[in-house]
Amino acid sequence: MALWNRLRESTKTMQAQLLAKKNELTSGAFRDASMAMCALVAAADGTVAPEERRRTASLITVNEVLQNFPAEDLRQRFETYLSRLTSDFAFGKVGVLQDIAKVGRKPAEARAVIQIGIIIGGADGDFDATEKAVVREACHAVGLDPAEFDL
Repeated sequence: MALWNRLRESTKTMQAQLLAKKNELTSGAFRDASMAMCALVAAADGTVAPEERRRTASLITVNEVLQNFPAEDLRQRFETYLSRLTSDFAFGKVGVLQDIAKVGRKPAEARAVIQIGIIIGGADGDFDATEKAVVREACHAVGLDPAEFDL
């Protein structure tokens, strides 16, 4: 139970940090990288169960930072990334990580994308090893040290 409480507190802190920067997180690169990250975490184990797809899509629409963008646009981008990942995970992951890497030149956006990945991964109370692994890969893609996020 202590692990779950620590994860929940960590995601609350990250969400608060994201909200503080909400007005800075409006670029198309951030939007795309965020949706790529959400899809990558959802498909981390190579498959996406319908319930996982619905839960992630729901989290995207209620995230206050992502409300900078039209919900339908986010949904379409998320679904596009998921399609890439579910048709050929290894190849799709390369392209998804390239889109995530585009925010690497803007440290605030890069950190926000990683934080969104952690929030999505921990939303079900179990930020599992495969989810952590893809978020670590995303950290490397944007030039951030995974240790900064306890990964």
